[in-house]
Amino acid sequence: MEILKYILLGIYAIVCLMLIIIATMQAKGDNGASSTIVGSSSNSFYEKNKGRTKEGKLKRWTIILGVLFIVLTIATSILYVI
Repeated sequence: MEILKYILLGIYAIVCLMLIIIATMQAKGDNGASSTIVGSSSNSFYEKNKGRTKEGKLKRWTIILGVLFIVLTIATSILYVI
């Protein structure tokens, strides 16, 4: 059981570092309060294909690593209670 704890903590540390690095690599992407209120959205080629860009891939990996971080946090807490 101790080996499993150490392996899980190692994976947890790697996921934490990757999440920090990827989150800091992302662009700010803030359009301001006026576009939020007005609701301006352009339906352009970029808007339709932004999941294929570097920013889209970084966002997708941030979400995946965030979910993995939450799952590992819960698993680690359960493992240390037992």
